[in-house]
Amino acid sequence: MKKTIYIYLLLLFSVNIFAQNKQIIDQVVAVVGKNMILQSEIENQYLQLKSQGFVYNGDLKCKVLEDLLFNRLLLDQAQKDSIEVTENELNDNLDRRIRYFVAQIGSEEKLEEFYGKSIAEIKEEFKDLLKKQMLVEKMQNKLTADIKVTPSEIRKFYDDIPKDSLPKIPTTYKFQQVVVIPKVSEKEKLAVKEKLREFKERIKNGTSFSTLAVLYSEDPGSAKQGGELGYVGRTDLVPEFAKEAFKLKKPGDISRIVETQYGFHIIQLIDRKGEKINVRHILLKPKVSYDELIKAQQRIDSIAAIIKADTLDFSEIVRRYSDDEETKNNSGYMINPYTATDIFTDEQIDPALAYHLKGLKQGDVTRPFKTKDNQDRIVFKIVKIAEKNEPHIANLKQDYKQIQEMCLADKKMKFLKSWVKKKQQNTYIKIDKSYAGCDFEMDGWVK
Repeated sequence: MKKTIYIYLLLLFSVNIFAQNKQIIDQVVAVVGKNMILQSEIENQYLQLKSQGFVYNGDLKCKVLEDLLFNRLLLDQAQKDSIEVTENELNDNLDRRIRYFVAQIGSEEKLEEFYGKSIAEIKEEFKDLLKKQMLVEKMQNKLTADIKVTPSEIRKFYDDIPKDSLPKIPTTYKFQQVVVIPKVSEKEKLAVKEKLREFKERIKNGTSFSTLAVLYSEDPGSAKQGGELGYVGRTDLVPEFAKEAFKLKKPGDISRIVETQYGFHIIQLIDRKGEKINVRHILLKPKVSYDELIKAQQRIDSIAAIIKADTLDFSEIVRRYSDDEETKNNSGYMINPYTATDIFTDEQIDPALAYHLKGLKQGDVTRPFKTKDNQDRIVFKIVKIAEKNEPHIANLKQDYKQIQEMCLADKKMKFLKSWVKKKQQNTYIKIDKSYAGCDFEMDGWVK
């Protein structure tokens, strides 16, 4: 079965091969609306795909260019439709990607060594690139939001796939978890707030807010910039932070101490432009005491004993004892951050969890272990392999959901192809003559 699927080959956090190849002279090779495509983008993605063993029957550089043209067409429409990506969404996405690559490479220090830059600098470098990708994704989702598939369409889609072309489904898992979060003592919270009061007094007496942020703030994304966040709207910030930040009237004003999910902050207004403000902040995170860590360890051990006794269903144990609000109301089922489903493949399992899953089969549970959650807090977990499916050729009985997703993706892509044809007609598109001979899979790019 031949299927043409256009993808934006954004290899975020891949090695910058172009920067290392001084022989390539960068130039604009295409323009779509007001958005350019550079030779370096094509070269980077081409070399990266080749290094990964990607096979394509045709000119791979032309394929990469066509994917980028499709991407820029969506970006152009997103800009015309005033699609927005909030600072919160962008930072959450960046943090999630950084966590994934830290897990893959071993530590933040190793990632920084690999790039020769700090985590904050890595984030800053890829921020604009990721924002454009997110705009493209939002535009694509907006265009295809109302597309659905029926059971009969799914069966026809499956039946139309030649049997020797049916995809092989890799090993997939579903996990349930019980999470114990060590408590932060009121004494520690009071100590952190007292420290921030001291900072406010020092600033009042002439010490620079920016200097204190560089020295003491525990927000790695802004500390090196003196705590400055740049211009943000109300929805770009967590509600508690936004509420206090937007109360500030004139540059230099400092907020009261604000508590958010990340810790405690003081905020200083730098400037205001309409509905956006530029602020700097100092974040301090209360630390969990040794005694509270021991209490949490003892609690997770007692939960492990209940599981071992087999007197309660795992879902009931989650409901009674888990501290993780995100999964507690879903019987503890973990959500894959890369697919937003509860299905994981081997490559999508966090390496720290994979270590504890070694030798376990469906129905088994891990020993209690200590790790960090998505807010960088120390937590204790027990994870159960709720479901494990061995590699096999796709079939409707076992893989209905995956085949449904494939069918839906195919239907969406057909719709997008028809949208591209219409969009090409009223969008400025110019391709450098060096690529004018490309045998693109869709007509209409070269005018």
